[in-house]
Amino acid sequence: KIGVTKFERIEAEYVASYIHGAYRIGVLVGLDKPNAEVGKDVAMQIAALNPVAIDADSVPADVIDREKAIIMDVMKEDPKMAGKPDDMLSKIAEGKLKAFFKENTLAMQAFVKDSSKTVADYLTENDKVKVTAFRRVALG
Repeated sequence: KIGVTKFERIEAEYVASYIHGAYRIGVLVGLDKPNAEVGKDVAMQIAALNPVAIDADSVPADVIDREKAIIMDVMKEDPKMAGKPDDMLSKIAEGKLKAFFKENTLAMQAFVKDSSKTVADYLTENDKVKVTAFRRVALG
């Protein structure tokens, strides 16, 4: 007997899939035009680095709010930050949020096959393909 507990679907001009390891991680990635190689490379990137969104604009507001709260809590606990003006703390927090986006959004991540470029750079070099959606499912 096989029971389906989760089902993911995306609609796009072209959908690539990738299964990693012993069937523990599965990825679907939607592209705006057919390109099997780019689809597989981007799906592997998603499997490896688990981005939260395609780009900074598509990060859910609750994720941004949570990260801002974590950043502010860490800065409040840091003795080096004591006595710094609020506007300076705000700028530091914005910088840390940009670092979060760089690590956690697909477009800004360093490309796993060539860390000298971002995923956005790789997509631009490959016929300006755009990622329209992705889903990553992990077992366990």
